[in-house]
Amino acid sequence: MAKIQIHAGDLDHGAWQFSSLLGVAIMTRASTASHLFKGETYNFGTDFERVELLSEEQVKKLAGTAGWGLAGAVLLGPIGAIGGMLLGGNKKEVVIACYLKDGRKFMATTDSKTWTKISASMF
Repeated sequence: MAKIQIHAGDLDHGAWQFSSLLGVAIMTRASTASHLFKGETYNFGTDFERVELLSEEQVKKLAGTAGWGLAGAVLLGPIGAIGGMLLGGNKKEVVIACYLKDGRKFMATTDSKTWTKISASMF
């Protein structure tokens, strides 16, 4: 099963499960300390306003803005590696910015195949 790793933003940080079936793409997180008896599930086709693939320069800009201050602390170390993967040959991992319809947002990394499924579900 694919993963989406949330690094900054309004959702719980860490690994989320991604699944896609018949063009429906969802991400889920099992129960956590902050949500003791309920997990969370989001449908990319209905719960998200937009999802963007970020370039290395966009990651740097977002990390420097007020709402994404934590992203800078989290991503400063691996930003070169992420940028290298974005600009390099295989593009195995990508950085995305996700904006939910309720106004929440987050920055995450995932593999390029998962990104393709996410973008297809929102098309």
